[in-house]
Amino acid sequence: MSSSSDASQNETWIVQKYGGTSVGKQLPTIAQHIAPSYLSNPNVRLAIVCSARSGQTKALGTTNLLLQAAKEALQPEDENDTASPIESSSLSNSFSNLRDSSNATANGTFSRLARSASRGAAGLGTGSPLPTSKRAESPATLNSALDSKLKSLTMENSASNGAPIATGYNATVDRIMHDHIVAVREAVTKNVEARERLEHEIVDDCERLRDFLMAAKIIEEISPKSQDIIMSIGERLSCRIVVGALLDVGIDAELVGMETVIDANFLEELQSKRARLDVSSTSQGEEYLDQAFYDLLSVKMADRLRAVKGVPVVTGFFGHVPGSLLSQVGRGYTDLCAALCAVGLQAAELQIWKEVDGVFTADPRKVSTARLIDAITPEEAAELTYYGSEVIHPFTMEQAIKKAVPIRIKNVENPEGSGTVIFPPASSSKDPEKLMGAFLKQPKTPGSTSGTTTPWGSMSMTSSAITAVMGEPKELRRPTAVTIKEDIWILNVHSNRKTLSHGFFARIFTTLDKHGVIVDLISTSEVHVSMALHGGQAGLKRGRVVDRLKSELSLLGEVSIVKDMTILSLVGSHMRNMVGVSGKMFNTLAEGNINIEMISQGANEINISCVIHQKNALKALNMIHYSVLEGSTKMPNAEAGNFGRAFF
Repeated sequence: MSSSSDASQNETWIVQKYGGTSVGKQLPTIAQHIAPSYLSNPNVRLAIVCSARSGQTKALGTTNLLLQAAKEALQPEDENDTASPIESSSLSNSFSNLRDSSNATANGTFSRLARSASRGAAGLGTGSPLPTSKRAESPATLNSALDSKLKSLTMENSASNGAPIATGYNATVDRIMHDHIVAVREAVTKNVEARERLEHEIVDDCERLRDFLMAAKIIEEISPKSQDIIMSIGERLSCRIVVGALLDVGIDAELVGMETVIDANFLEELQSKRARLDVSSTSQGEEYLDQAFYDLLSVKMADRLRAVKGVPVVTGFFGHVPGSLLSQVGRGYTDLCAALCAVGLQAAELQIWKEVDGVFTADPRKVSTARLIDAITPEEAAELTYYGSEVIHPFTMEQAIKKAVPIRIKNVENPEGSGTVIFPPASSSKDPEKLMGAFLKQPKTPGSTSGTTTPWGSMSMTSSAITAVMGEPKELRRPTAVTIKEDIWILNVHSNRKTLSHGFFARIFTTLDKHGVIVDLISTSEVHVSMALHGGQAGLKRGRVVDRLKSELSLLGEVSIVKDMTILSLVGSHMRNMVGVSGKMFNTLAEGNINIEMISQGANEINISCVIHQKNALKALNMIHYSVLEGSTKMPNAEAGNFGRAFF
């Protein structure tokens, strides 16, 4: 007993989160190289959290297909459409009718699909009731039937024999099922038993989805919580494929669903905890997601993961939270789930695996000299995320950093790379060695000579964040990164009074809040207010909303909107102590003959932003990176690199 307890205390947990495109395109790398490299250390326990699988692009990913299916379920049926939801010859109908009817005699019951068959639903695409002779088929016959149906299924839902075909949400569910079964067969080639079991489970999951959508169609409603359930099926399907890929290479793995972690006992324990902390549990009639909620949730998640013998593969969906998970957290809730798992397990590291090497000083697709940043602070990462550089959801980051769990962003296409670490500098802690984990040795990634084996706090001294930690006076301090956020509108309100009244700003922001408009930047003078708004937000996509917004604000003064603008942001944790950085930034833009429409600096003093015309965005980004971040004393040759004649 004591030996197992000692072993668990010596375990080092590492939580890895993979996005949908990583699962879709890089699953062999994950299963055959990344996971085994970490598990080669006997003291390491690995937990994997997966998003819903995507193909080549997110637009064609499972999540978007699920949202499409939900939308289709609420659409009225076309009167000219002869294929009803029950009559459609869907992929799962064909396969499940065979499988379910073969078990009917033993179980004494039929599933909905078997009952549909008795009412005339399709068998193997014939549109006729299932023959009695098909009711005692072997597993080989069942798989053969599925193989045949997979081959005949097309995304255009065409049929040459005139049989009824799947339409609407049924066709979308068939496509989801087809994609995942094909993915399982590509990922699991050795373990035939596991592959067949996973295929059956995928069919079952998709059939439950179909039942759910049919119920939504009948009641003509999909509530926020129902949408959560629909979205969660994508992650479960993705996790099944990852489990199969790991089993195929001999790694013991198990799917762990977190959808039931929030139950009656959880809520009762949460209320007791809030009572002890004297924290109110209601906000506008609903329980809100406070820190006590997340602290308890992380503990419950960790208990489930520790009970798994092999590698737990975790669904990002973690139950029916008050107010719906999508509306409270958004589509980044899988990252949040990974962070809570890491916090509860007291993991040595939370790894977010993407298709990029980490965080760069600028977008490397737009700035050829952009370099990888070894380490950044959470504040810098939050600013970069907000102003256009996709790093990690700020709330997800907050949960991990608050409990001293380092976050490392790594590239699934380059596992040997060191990535970027998000963690506070040691100077912010009373015990910097403990906080930074200075003596922690991480397992090696495949072929890595540095990578995650580098101890915390001993990385390359080229990073400004590490420079501050180590206190090296010889290193020249510079901002950390520069980023741009495009599709920006400037909303100007010029007061019709000589001085602003105390209610002027209140009326402006009340009007913006009424129409759901979010402000990125604001700049004011005595009688003038300028606000930078992202044109892609929902509140500005509808022309009527914009017209009403202008009409209501015109009661306060003259209103104008300028489109096709870009926010250029310079971010760095040391900028609050740097003299002349803003002057150099604006002088550089002036040398490039770039006009500045608006200037704003954040209250935390680690961000300086300005608004420029969108046509000058790429030129400004390169100029600022070259002059301010690289520290060049003069601009490059007008004919060289990114500063050719097109820019001047």
